[in-house]
Amino acid sequence: MKPNNVVVLMGGISPEREISLRSGNAVARALKEAGFNVACIDVKDEKIEELDHMDIDVAFIALHGYFGEDGGVQQLLESKGILYTGSGINASRLAMDKLATKKCFIDAGLKTPDYITVTEFQELQEIQQEISKLGLPIVLKPTRNGSSIGISIIKNINDLQIGLEKAFEFGYELLVEKYIKGRELTVGILDDKALPIIEIKPAVEFFNYEAKYKDDRTKYIIVEKTLSERKNTVGDSSHTVGFLSPAMYHNAQELAINAQKVLGCKGFSRVDMLLDDRDNLYLLEINTIPGFTEKSLLPKAAKAAGMSFTSLCEIIVDLAFQNILVSVDEPIQN
Repeated sequence: MKPNNVVVLMGGISPEREISLRSGNAVARALKEAGFNVACIDVKDEKIEELDHMDIDVAFIALHGYFGEDGGVQQLLESKGILYTGSGINASRLAMDKLATKKCFIDAGLKTPDYITVTEFQELQEIQQEISKLGLPIVLKPTRNGSSIGISIIKNINDLQIGLEKAFEFGYELLVEKYIKGRELTVGILDDKALPIIEIKPAVEFFNYEAKYKDDRTKYIIVEKTLSERKNTVGDSSHTVGFLSPAMYHNAQELAINAQKVLGCKGFSRVDMLLDDRDNLYLLEINTIPGFTEKSLLPKAAKAAGMSFTSLCEIIVDLAFQNILVSVDEPIQN
C-alpha cells in the first residue's frame, strides 16, 4: 500500500518563510508529477486548522526554521495523528538548537569547533573577556536559526559590537565558535546512506544568507575521489577544488552518518562540516529540513547519485508513510 494524499506544509512564521515557499512549491510540483494527490497549505500560525478538514496520508514538511525544524509542527502533527516526513520531535529540537547539537557531538566524541556561549544580558567588556579565551577570529551564531541568518565572522575586536547586535536580533543567547579556515563540505543523508559530497565555494568569505540565495557566483562542486597524492590544502596554489582522497571521502560520509545517528534524525538530512588544511574534519550542524528547490544542496547530491528531484521527494514520502527505512540504491561513488 502506498500513500496517495499528501499535504505540503510551506511558508511558516520564521524569518525563512520565503525560502520555505520556494521549497514547498518545488516539492508540490514534483509530487504531482509522481502521481500523488497533492494539497498545499501556506502555514501562517501554529494551529494549522486546515489540517482538520483534510484526508491526509502524509504531511510533507517544507517549513524551515521556527515551527518547522524545531519540533513544533512535528508535535502538532503527532497530536492530530498525521504521519509526516523527516525527523521526529526530539531530534528536530536538538538539531535546531546549535548549542544542544554541539553538546551531543562532543559527548559522542565527534570533532566540532571550540566554542563558548554569551547572552545579551552580559556587558560588552565581559563578552570580550570570554571571547579572549578562544582568540580571534570567531564566528557569532544565534543558537536557534537557519539559513546562516544573523551569523558574522569577527576578525577585529572593534567589529564585535556590530556583530553582537546583528545576532541578538534572533535570540538572547549566542554560540561563539573558534573560526576554522577550511573547505566547506556538505553531505546529504537519505535512508541512513550518505549521498555524494558537495563542496561549497562562496565568492564571499563564508556561506552566508546572500551567498546561499542571492549570489550567482557561489559554486557547488560535486566532490570526486582522487588517488593522486596532491595535497588538498587551503589558501594556496596546491588547493585542488573538488577532490578528496578515497579515505577522506569515506571519513566525511561516515562522520555525517554518525552525526545524524547521534541526534536521532531519520529519513533524510544534510550535514555541514569543514575540512581544514591538516585534514581535520569539523562538524558544524545538521539540517533536518534542508532546502527543497531543484537548486538546493540535498537535491543536487541526490542527482549526483542518479536520482531525480521527483524521485527524491517520492522516496521521502514513502519513508514517512511506511515508518520504516525503505531501501534505496547505494550512492554513486565518484
